[in-house]
Amino acid sequence: MEVVKRILGSILIAFLVIALPIIIAKSWPKHKTPPPSPDNYTLALYKSLLFFNVQKSGRLPENNGIPWRGNSGLNDGSNLTDVKGGLVGGYYECGENTKYHFPMAFAMTMLSWSVIEYPHKYHAINEYDHVHNLIKWGTDYLLKTFKNTATKIDKVYSQVGGALNNSNTPNDYTCWERPEDMDYPRPVQTAYAGPDLAGEMAAAFAVAAIVFQDDDAYSKKLIKGAQTIFSFARDGGKRTRHSSGNPWIAPYYNSTDYYDECMWGATWLYCATGNTTYSSLATNPGIQRNARAFRMNANTSVMSWNNKLPGAMLLLTRFRMFPGYPYETTLMQYHNITCLNMCSYLKQFQVFNWTHGGLIQLNQGGPQPLQYVVNAAFLANLFADYMNASDVPGFNCGPYYVSAPTLRNFTLSQIDYILGKNPLDLGYIVGYGSKYPKRVHHRAASIPKNGVRYSCTGGNRWRDSTQPNPNTIEGAVVGGPDRTDHFKDNRKLPAYTEPTMAGNAGLVAVLVSLSSSGGYSVDRNYIFSGVPPLYPQSPPPPPPWKP
Repeated sequence: MEVVKRILGSILIAFLVIALPIIIAKSWPKHKTPPPSPDNYTLALYKSLLFFNVQKSGRLPENNGIPWRGNSGLNDGSNLTDVKGGLVGGYYECGENTKYHFPMAFAMTMLSWSVIEYPHKYHAINEYDHVHNLIKWGTDYLLKTFKNTATKIDKVYSQVGGALNNSNTPNDYTCWERPEDMDYPRPVQTAYAGPDLAGEMAAAFAVAAIVFQDDDAYSKKLIKGAQTIFSFARDGGKRTRHSSGNPWIAPYYNSTDYYDECMWGATWLYCATGNTTYSSLATNPGIQRNARAFRMNANTSVMSWNNKLPGAMLLLTRFRMFPGYPYETTLMQYHNITCLNMCSYLKQFQVFNWTHGGLIQLNQGGPQPLQYVVNAAFLANLFADYMNASDVPGFNCGPYYVSAPTLRNFTLSQIDYILGKNPLDLGYIVGYGSKYPKRVHHRAASIPKNGVRYSCTGGNRWRDSTQPNPNTIEGAVVGGPDRTDHFKDNRKLPAYTEPTMAGNAGLVAVLVSLSSSGGYSVDRNYIFSGVPPLYPQSPPPPPPWKP
């Protein structure tokens, strides 16, 4: 009997020590570990994407999310007989209500590039669908600007709205009106030549085709459009810049060359199609020579809506680093120039001036410096990620060795300056942090949505007001400070306070590259989805032998 008691006691103790805790643990309510809080770059990224919702033209979707914006530009291009429904849609470029197709296409290219390098990051922050929709809003519109189903075209519509210099007639510059209230003529500009515009549009369509590869029909439509518009760009009889001699475009977004867009467009078309005709063109000695690709100077190393050389050469450098064309002579030259471009961004080599507060002056102290800074910061961080992905620890700037972390520190210093780590403790992204510009040069943001329709000059009261804008244009990166780190929060000084699509696209790209969400890396293969394997694939194994 004593033995039985001991056995039962042992069983009870075992139950209390082992079984009961297991039962309690299994029945206890389960709590998932909350995801880590987003870092500052991710928080700024959320806001910077909203800027594109603000800039939309056309009939807006119900989920656009900007309560003070509405349908606008519904009569754009309504007099065009060859465009069904007119040129409705797209984006306004800046604080004016003009649709400049050249920088718009560049902005779409940059957004798409950021998606195919960092899709995992967009997924991690639940912005993947949002950024897809933003890109499609732009590419859908740009496809309307020419006969995209044709093989050969003779024109492309290059701009809607705008103004002539010193004009007193109602237009996008003389009137201060909400886009929803525009009541003046908005002329459409037509380019019968324009390899710069067409090359950039080809790039935008080609890279977007990779982004939308899961939508086979739309991806093919984009590739077809890219090929058609690129053929227009390469037409030997149409080698005049789209802005040349056009007083509606040249004073505002004047393109200074077109061979950089040729290289840029050809490179993206190769990525989207795998057609070596395009890669051969991108590495053609004549294109390099005319683009002045190997003439290293402070102008050619600065990426912008007007200069695609640094981006094109970095992209071609990627080909050499991975998947790997290591001995292709031209790619080696592009790689060398890319390294020199990166060297030029580092303060120790004194290529560019810097403010005392630490901002690089990529536009030689000119107005709106931040749109150039964000592009350079993106390229630098992307190159650092390329090096990490290919197990390359650094590169040489002459006799000096520069590590990938050094390059990343350049990017961090510039973006931290923009986020508020500067002598004024002022963030230059509207709505981010507690201190940011409140009087942004932007018609829609500066006029209240109060049921009153202000006339062309009636809106001047809001332009001239010293009060903060009634609408916060969240995510807009403004023009930025001057060369002395000073900033004037004045709506009538666009050099300081005007945002642009081209600038915000670079901002989105660099912020997603810095975001810790989804990990620190690029997607090695997404960009080459349309490129066939470099080497013969191993044959499949034979079927199992059956006796």
